[in-house]
Amino acid sequence: MGSRKEKTAIKRKEERKTTYLAKLNNCPTSPRKMRLVADMVRGQEVTQALNILKFSPKEASGRVEKLLMSAIANWRTKNEGVRLEDGNLYIKSIYVDSARQLKRIRPAPQGRAHRIRKRSNHVTLIVDAMVTTETA
Repeated sequence: MGSRKEKTAIKRKEERKTTYLAKLNNCPTSPRKMRLVADMVRGQEVTQALNILKFSPKEASGRVEKLLMSAIANWRTKNEGVRLEDGNLYIKSIYVDSARQLKRIRPAPQGRAHRIRKRSNHVTLIVDAMVTTETA
C-alpha cells in the first residue's frame, strides 16, 4: 500500500472511532415516506431528535426512533460511565435507500390487471460526538 493511501486509511479509521452507526434493512415503508421523517431529525441533537420522533404522528417515526436508540446503545458500549447529556451527541447523517420491491397484481375491469409495487427501504443513521472548541 502506498503512503498516501495508508495515511488516508489511518485517517478514516480514526474518524470511525468517534462515529457510531445503526442500520435498518428491508423496512416495509416506502422510501419517500421514510425520507420525510429522516429530514425532520437530520443534524439535530440526540435528545431533541428523540422528542421529535416520539411525538410525530407519522408511522415511520417509530421505526427511526428505535434505530436512533440502537445507535445510542452502540455509543454507550464504547463510552461507559458517560451520561447521554454529557456526550454532546448529534445525528451526523441519516440517509434512506430503496430496497426490494414486492410486485403484486390487482384485478382491473375487463380482464386486465394493474401492478402494485410494495416498496421497502434501508435506513442508515450515524451518530457523532459534537466537538466544542473553547477559546481561552
